[in-house]
Amino acid sequence: MALYEDYDLYINNSLTRKKEKFEALKAPNVGMYVCGPTVYSDVHLGNCRTFITFDMVYRYLSHLGYKVRYVRNITDAGHLENDADEGEDKISKKARLEALEPMEIVQKYTLGFHEVMAKFNTIPPSIEPTATGHIVEQIDMIEQIINNGWAYVENGSVYFDVEKYNAANDYGKLSGRKIEELISGTRELDAQSEKRNPLDFAIWKKASPSHIQRWNSPWSVGFPGWHLECSVMSTKYLGEQFDIHGGGMDLKFPHHECEIAQNKASNGVDAVRYWMHGNMLTLNGQRMSKSTGNTLLPGELFSGDTDKLSKGYAPTVARFFMMQAHYGSQLDFSDEALQAAEKGYNRLMQAVAKLDTLEANGANTDFDVPNWRKDCYTAMGDDFNTPILISHLFEAVRFINGAEKACGLSSENLVLLKNTLNAFVYDVLGLEKAGEGNQSDKLDEVVTMLIEMRNKARADKDWALSDQIRDELATIGIQLKDGADGTSYSLD
Repeated sequence: MALYEDYDLYINNSLTRKKEKFEALKAPNVGMYVCGPTVYSDVHLGNCRTFITFDMVYRYLSHLGYKVRYVRNITDAGHLENDADEGEDKISKKARLEALEPMEIVQKYTLGFHEVMAKFNTIPPSIEPTATGHIVEQIDMIEQIINNGWAYVENGSVYFDVEKYNAANDYGKLSGRKIEELISGTRELDAQSEKRNPLDFAIWKKASPSHIQRWNSPWSVGFPGWHLECSVMSTKYLGEQFDIHGGGMDLKFPHHECEIAQNKASNGVDAVRYWMHGNMLTLNGQRMSKSTGNTLLPGELFSGDTDKLSKGYAPTVARFFMMQAHYGSQLDFSDEALQAAEKGYNRLMQAVAKLDTLEANGANTDFDVPNWRKDCYTAMGDDFNTPILISHLFEAVRFINGAEKACGLSSENLVLLKNTLNAFVYDVLGLEKAGEGNQSDKLDEVVTMLIEMRNKARADKDWALSDQIRDELATIGIQLKDGADGTSYSLD
């Protein structure tokens, strides 16, 4: 029997503003879509918190026995500056500034994003589609929306008719914004745009002569609107209706609001059953901002090479720090808070290690393992309440630290304690043993150095040293392979 049949899960649905019992559309299958990064710069910690949050959600759903298809996109076209319909594409602008092809920018920052996510021990999504890889599907959805009467063509661009849509639906229901207030706040822009209404948003934009990224369409040579991409990629891989859509709170309006409208306008149904939004990060009590210099990049967090921190922190410590706050609450990064999190993390991991040395003696104890386990699931079932879960984990820590070699539990309860603690620490929270996440990097550096020494020995015709390096690496399970492109290695 799957765990989800025993333990209920309630999700705070951003759409209804209520905590609702999670019922998968087609259990045991679950579809989850999360808005990924726009790859024009290094990923920042605010983005990282969102992706770590939904990694935790993915992990817990999988732990409960659901078969999760997790889709997280890469935005590599169409995202204009200030999330507007006018101006320059963020990626094209960066490509122009650095005199590179847009896809060089995309490749550079996509690889950087993946490296950072790996350091935070996030599991890659099931599917990671790109906007540029789905231009045909986006054109198809635009045609559907036009044919259904919810969009219009103006000078080669296609705009979604928000006021017409709102007359039959409820535009603004996710963000809580009223269309009358939105209209009154934008009236002064009427004369500056080809839109019929300033609230209308582009689902296809005609490219200006200087715009680098452009594709043919029935309306013009241009590019898709940013909001459209997620509507297309989510429904292509998860169906016209799916379970969970996640993202940062800053995406509620206009991005997610526009997604809701596009999906309803094209398919006639509300695509998403549970909307989830992660809250923002602050740094030393103030919003992170490039313009004020109040920023902290993941690399600076790990290395400590910043005046904001007294030292660097392991990625797994930073992940633990984020898990100590509920994903829906604001979280402030500071050196003091990270130091406290590091101490807590070390206590937790030391207790997990000590647990492996304990033996059962069946004596009476006040620590009720079955009820403690139930409390852990109840915490996670309450909208993924990781801080309450962690408080329960530290109940176990206190018991373990107070135990001698014989811990006073029956064999059955000792096994239950070990399995539950390991499951929540490693599988659900996604923590690693201290330094574990960096071991592969260090190994790579050492082996690369030895390969270079071996290459020099071969160039000097010092075959004895060359063979010695190869053979001694082989004895510890590292196999060298010489090829046309140089020497590579693999682990047995």
